[in-house]
Amino acid sequence: MASPEAPPGRVRPPLSRALLDLALRERVFIVLISLAFVAAAATAPVAPVAMWVGFALAAYSTVANDSIQTIGTFIASNRRQRWWVLWLFIGGIFVATVGYGWLQTGGDVSYGRLAAKGFERAPQDFSFLQVAAPIFLLVMTRLRMPVSTTFLLLTSFSTSADGVGAMMTKSISGYVLAFTVSIVLFLALAPRFERWFRGPAHPLWRLGQWITSGVLWSMWLIQDAANVAVYLPRRLAPVELAAFMAVILLGLAVLFRQGGETIQQVVDEKSGVFDVRPATVIDLMYSAILYVFTVVSPVPMSTTWVFIGMLGGRELGIALRGVGERSPQLAGRMIRRDLGYASLGLVFSVVIAGAVNHSLLRQVWASVAGG
Repeated sequence: MASPEAPPGRVRPPLSRALLDLALRERVFIVLISLAFVAAAATAPVAPVAMWVGFALAAYSTVANDSIQTIGTFIASNRRQRWWVLWLFIGGIFVATVGYGWLQTGGDVSYGRLAAKGFERAPQDFSFLQVAAPIFLLVMTRLRMPVSTTFLLLTSFSTSADGVGAMMTKSISGYVLAFTVSIVLFLALAPRFERWFRGPAHPLWRLGQWITSGVLWSMWLIQDAANVAVYLPRRLAPVELAAFMAVILLGLAVLFRQGGETIQQVVDEKSGVFDVRPATVIDLMYSAILYVFTVVSPVPMSTTWVFIGMLGGRELGIALRGVGERSPQLAGRMIRRDLGYASLGLVFSVVIAGAVNHSLLRQVWASVAGG
């Protein structure tokens, strides 16, 4: 009996072949990730070493994943600029922001975020999953998943279910506020932006975008430096501060040298981010929202949720006004996808937290049972 004809179009390769091709493309990354897991397993029993290994892994993974929301538009709209110029600018703001916070708070680089309930005590010992949590974040970053580094890294160290609840409440509130403000703004102004942003950009726009990117990066550091500092003592000595800065500066250099991690595509696919003018508007809006939440309370929050809310509202507002080529249906699918990834990261962080933090898990169950 003759075999049926193959369907027209491109034939999809078998799953085994697809996985093999993926492994070959990502072989260097797979080797590095494997070595990182070995290092996490080897150092977890030795707290003074595990502290710095976990911090180093968290430093790069946090900046790499969250780069889409802070310096993603900066990278996208400055593709022609030399990478080390961008690195010097962003690195200089990092040193100034962290150094100022360290001086003002007597050695705390988290701007008081780790003084919130449940995070006030530095860990005295580490489990394998606590040290390895940033490695899972690196894998999800490689898969272009904009997950919350705040939930993934901080939750496993929290000693209070109330503290985690306050962090979640603040983060979800940030998503709702950012989505609402963004969709209202672009529903009202998208056609005007379309007219104003035609033709070559005035050179002052470039200056404005560098300024707003610097402000946004500083606001993000004030909120999210806690995500990497959670591994370290709550007060850093000068030598520890120097090590803290050196590791993150090195990670930033790697990030800029390769033009952003693969997750940069989450920004690159959005409407108009390669134009310095829309990029400036995005950075200005985002930094203003982060500033509001910085003033509201010192509780840590997920800036990722704020970011995807803001971009989602922008895409939907532009689509509803008929500006650009994206339909409301396609914008809706992008919003659901980004929100789904962020929710997956939240679930994953809760699983890790429950596996390594039994006291927190008991508090959560007691709260659920009592409710």
